[in-house]
Amino acid sequence: MESEKEFNYQLFLHREKNFSRTNIKSEFSRYNDIKYGNIDKVKENIKYIKKNFYKGKGTLSDNILHNNIYHLVIAVGVISRICIDAGMTQEESYTLSDIYIRRADKCNDPQEVINLSCEMQLDYAKRMHNLRKTPAISFHIRNSIDYIYDLLHLPLTMEQVAENENLNPSYFSKLFVKETGITAKAFIIDAKIKTAKNMLLYSDNSLFNIAMALGFSSQSAFSAAFKKNTGITPGEFRDRENYKEILLKEKDK
Repeated sequence: MESEKEFNYQLFLHREKNFSRTNIKSEFSRYNDIKYGNIDKVKENIKYIKKNFYKGKGTLSDNILHNNIYHLVIAVGVISRICIDAGMTQEESYTLSDIYIRRADKCNDPQEVINLSCEMQLDYAKRMHNLRKTPAISFHIRNSIDYIYDLLHLPLTMEQVAENENLNPSYFSKLFVKETGITAKAFIIDAKIKTAKNMLLYSDNSLFNIAMALGFSSQSAFSAAFKKNTGITPGEFRDRENYKEILLKEKDK
């Protein structure tokens, strides 16, 4: 088998070069610093990573840019899942993962990917730090949050979410406000707007397609909800963020 030949050859090269991979306990120690929101420790780890990014890592591609991107994808795949296990919602964690993978895909320089990988780790750590400061959310509400994100493409109501949890709508409404600080209706709109922002930034979808994808009755209804939530229209948001990106690229030249 070709894979067996390649496997034996790679082991031979590793022995010849005295190559040893990062100890898994050390690796997961750094992941746990992210999981538990230990921001200061993560910042220390980042200093080490920037100086020793390739130490203990296998070669995933002969193209160094692709190699770095593949390692970022692996890292964010692991980190996103351990953060979910520690209490981050699936939608937040996986959406964040998608964003960083898409950003990595646009990188043109290997060092840019390393910096992005470090930014990603600190981002997750800060979110986990903030999550651990908030009171624990019950199973019903956490499950409802995942349910809302799963059905963002529908014109979802608070009553439907309550029914999914087999709870009385009035009781569910009060419980949701108590544990999240906002109404379920407001949370649904916020979730749609947050997702819309990502779509505006990281896709070329038209405003109409974004509106339809997020369960709004029309593009005008989407624009009105977006402006009420953010103070600007979706088009203004996209133009403003694109302008910021151009300025950052000019600054880096």
